[in-house]
Amino acid sequence: MRGLMTAVALTLVAVPAFAAQPKTYQITGEVVEVTDDYVTVMKGKEKSEIARTADTKVTGDLKKGSKVTVQYRMTAATVEVKEAGAAGGKGAKKTK
Repeated sequence: MRGLMTAVALTLVAVPAFAAQPKTYQITGEVVEVTDDYVTVMKGKEKSEIARTADTKVTGDLKKGSKVTVQYRMTAATVEVKEAGAAGGKGAKKTK
């Protein structure tokens, strides 16, 4: 019984580690700007600015002109909810 309780306790501790993560995206291109807070990558005519944190793992010498492949996730900075049916919004009913 004690072994079963230990197994259940370990499972409950491990569950948060398997929480759903947002999809990972990837971009490959040339670094056009790099700071401690972000890296800007040019892919064709498209420029992408991607945030960096202390946890960002960098392999090699990251500098302007380097060719890089960046793995990243999108994170919402703010979310503003618009109430359905608000005056003038989509789905609002017209009255006569």
